[in-house]
Amino acid sequence: MNIKVLAIGRTDDKQLQQLIDQYVKRLSHYVKFDLEVIPDLKNTKNLSEAQQKEKEGELILKKLSPTDVLVLLDENGKQFTSIDFSSYLQKRMNAGIKTLVFVIGGPYGFSETVYAKAQGKISVSKMTFSHQMVRLFVVEQIYRAFTILRNEPYHHR
Repeated sequence: MNIKVLAIGRTDDKQLQQLIDQYVKRLSHYVKFDLEVIPDLKNTKNLSEAQQKEKEGELILKKLSPTDVLVLLDENGKQFTSIDFSSYLQKRMNAGIKTLVFVIGGPYGFSETVYAKAQGKISVSKMTFSHQMVRLFVVEQIYRAFTILRNEPYHHR
């Protein structure tokens, strides 16, 4: 299985980006992994929230293949412990999914079109984080899930 994380907008903080890159590199030992950034929209001052979500949604959907399984990182999604998340990934791998795509949306969330295409929603926390921080948390948790599945010492139970 391939895992892809799609995110709207680049990470401005160089230290945060270095941490994200470190986990992306570590993940390459376990799975074909890709973190793809969709550039921020230009001239958003002239767009309503709904228009911005719609335009971002179009960019997200263009990045998907018909066989991709789309999971949104959404505040109203299911919450997991790290162990439960590793089981979730294992079930997806066992199901023969070719590519599992997690999407981190823009500042206003997702368009109805993206919600309609999604096959699941996951919440990272009940707290609110910047989309840049969420990238680090998601990539780290995917890495942690693989270390749990392999009984490696990274995750201390």
